[in-house]
Amino acid sequence: MSTINPPKALLFDVFGTLVDWRHTVSQTLHQQAAYALNSPKSASLPPAVRLFASTISWPDFAQEWRDTYKIFTKANSTPLSPSAQGKNAFKTVDQHHHDSLVRLLADHNLTGLWDADELYSISRIWHYLEPWSDSSHALHDLGRAFVLCTLSNGNVSLLRDLTAHAELPIPNLLSSEHFGAYKPSPLVYNGAAEHLGLRAEQCALVAAHLSDLKAARDCGFQTIYLERVDEEDWSAEEVAQARREGWVDMWIGLDDHRTHELGGLCEVRGRFQMNAGYVPGGGKWESGFGLR
Repeated sequence: MSTINPPKALLFDVFGTLVDWRHTVSQTLHQQAAYALNSPKSASLPPAVRLFASTISWPDFAQEWRDTYKIFTKANSTPLSPSAQGKNAFKTVDQHHHDSLVRLLADHNLTGLWDADELYSISRIWHYLEPWSDSSHALHDLGRAFVLCTLSNGNVSLLRDLTAHAELPIPNLLSSEHFGAYKPSPLVYNGAAEHLGLRAEQCALVAAHLSDLKAARDCGFQTIYLERVDEEDWSAEEVAQARREGWVDMWIGLDDHRTHELGGLCEVRGRFQMNAGYVPGGGKWESGFGLR
């Protein structure tokens, strides 16, 4: 278990693990649609666009948008060959979010609802997602005992804005952009460990997605599963099998509040505090929070 042989570094998936993308994105789409439908320029909108914009489920649209991201990153988990790099530059998640938003609006007969500047602004809402209630506080304390680092498919500028906005105290920002391929490429996990000057087994990935953790595990990482509402893509049967197989080193379910009422990442911190025989750096957990 990770509490018995703690890692030196905790690396974090971000979307869904540390921040609640669903609420922020759904709310922003709804608000921006309402503004467009009630602004003076709305008179020029085609009747069909007005109809579809007023009846569409924006939470469902947000999920479709997120699903395009999953397809995009999986399709680009293989790095470009040297011969292709000059012809096809690495496409960032920011670029994907913009392009996929344009396509989805067309698919839903909503082209023209927002102008080019508005589309660009809305596509960047992923820079300003709200954190889960347990994220910031727990990260502050974990940072006293471990090296903290993002390991996200989000591009660097996105991660910089997001960690600042959500007040996530993570000093090291690593992105798939650094390695020219998206997770679950081994290049990302192996490259992150190398960047931190650590062996893979000295790193633990914290994520709300078992597919991400499985890929990290295959590279030698320790794994911490942080269950979040509606984030897991695997079926209930696949999740149950993963838990039986025991390859996840620390499993934090939605109802796990053994050490803290907030659960989530605060529960991760609490599990490490419960086993304070070894903490990287030689410090000891105080009875409250942090190291002394």
